[in-house]
Amino acid sequence: MTEPRRPGEARLQRLAEPEKDVASGTRTLVVGAYLSRHRRAAAGRAAAPPPNPRSFEARLDEAVGLAAAIDLQVVDSRIVTIASPTPATLLGKGKVEELAGIVRSLEIGLVMVDAALSPIQQRNLEKAWSAKVIDRTGLILEIFGRRARTREGALQVELAHLGYQKSRLVRSWTHLERQRGGFGFLGGPGETQIEADRRLIQERMTRIERELKTVIRTRGLHRKSRRRVPYPIVALVGYTNAGKSTLFNRMTAAEVFAENLLFATLDPTSRAIKLPHGENAILTDTVGFISDLPTTLIAAFRATLEDVIEADILLHVRDVSHRETEAQAEDVAQVLREIGIDAAAERRIIEVWNKADLLSTEERERLATLASRERAGLRPVLVSALTGEGIDTLLATIEQHLSAGRPSYLVTLEPSEGASLNWLYEQAEILERRTDAEGRILASARISPEKEPRFLQRFPSARRLPSRL
Repeated sequence: MTEPRRPGEARLQRLAEPEKDVASGTRTLVVGAYLSRHRRAAAGRAAAPPPNPRSFEARLDEAVGLAAAIDLQVVDSRIVTIASPTPATLLGKGKVEELAGIVRSLEIGLVMVDAALSPIQQRNLEKAWSAKVIDRTGLILEIFGRRARTREGALQVELAHLGYQKSRLVRSWTHLERQRGGFGFLGGPGETQIEADRRLIQERMTRIERELKTVIRTRGLHRKSRRRVPYPIVALVGYTNAGKSTLFNRMTAAEVFAENLLFATLDPTSRAIKLPHGENAILTDTVGFISDLPTTLIAAFRATLEDVIEADILLHVRDVSHRETEAQAEDVAQVLREIGIDAAAERRIIEVWNKADLLSTEERERLATLASRERAGLRPVLVSALTGEGIDTLLATIEQHLSAGRPSYLVTLEPSEGASLNWLYEQAEILERRTDAEGRILASARISPEKEPRFLQRFPSARRLPSRL
């Protein structure tokens, strides 16, 4: 028997669903609406967040890539330089009319504006162009909505959707309104309906937040259980499409979805890896970051990003073949700062310079020289997740970071003490093993601080060795 729906539940479901008209194959115009460089310089001197340092062409390319991530048919893309934003439409009247002609002539069904649009601007542009309009935040939310596979991911995306949609509810009049549904294209004439929608959305957001608190508690219990094992946690972070999932697959022999798409991975995945001297670690793949990532998404995904906050090592994966790699690195650092991690001050971050297979010989040599100038603990690792180049060096670097400050001991065992030797292999890192003239086993072992008491209880005659990396 079907459970009866609560009043308003059917409408809330329509409001919470992704926009049905943002479908694969929709003929799309991408408009990069960017402040002129003079305005960007002024914005940089103000108290507002720093302006995006990328070139307009690079930003437009990324916007087209976002549209392609959900299989929109990008028919045309244009850069529009804004000297002074227009409150009603963001763009000037002449530019709005020019783009209206392009929309008509190319039979465009959707215009993606690579900027943050206010609800009024979005509605006015839809009227002027007689087409759906979606801004950067709306498109990223749409992508996340389609990528979420787990219950947790779906809840986090829905929370972000609803927070975005709540801000889209604006006062309107019946003769101006056309029926719209979901993902920022909400319907319903009159203020009374808007207030009802706002209440429905807020109630649903409150329920989701309660469910996510349970998720956070569960994740906390999982982390505690891992600490009891204990295995160190290594988390992959980086700009979207930097190759994190390909690197994850290479290091774990897993088959996580990895494709040349923005936001190919959304839900976190964890697998065990073995380090050079036998220690196990847990490697976690996480959602990619992007410039101008909506704050609603950062807030909604905080439960997932707790794994990043709690990790022992962060692998910052960079696509060093990308022309905007430095700007992408700064975007990742900005998101990390928003969740309380100062990349500049963190000793647990290892930069992984990925996609070495796409570099010229000259560029490889230049990057190798740059890396060699860094101190040993801060030195980036050049790898190719696709070919496997540099992976052994990366694993050794992870081990060095984890072992920094861990004590090492020399243990002497009789040939008959096979159980003790097995314990060492399971609980410690065997750095060196040899046999002396009398047949005794000499093993140099590194032990984690939490296991050191048990180690000394089992091997009271072990001799402490000088610290080493």
